[in-house]
Amino acid sequence: MTPMEEIADLTDVPIEIEVQLGQKILTIAQILQLGQDSVIRMARSAGDHMDILVGGTLIGYGEIVIIEDAVGVRITDFSPEE
Repeated sequence: MTPMEEIADLTDVPIEIEVQLGQKILTIAQILQLGQDSVIRMARSAGDHMDILVGGTLIGYGEIVIIEDAVGVRITDFSPEE
């Protein structure tokens, strides 16, 4: 039996995937100034690498891509360093 056949019953289970763009520390005053259309500048741009997590566990890496009018993530590696 192949690995895909072994997990065939689980293939419809939804799993949340998290892509961590970055973290930013703001003061309470800065947070209170945020409103609709506010932008929190991050030190990342298209082509930068980011972590891909499932259930809070690092499973691989990706890079930011721009697809027409949307932002996406291209998976670059499923071998996280230990």
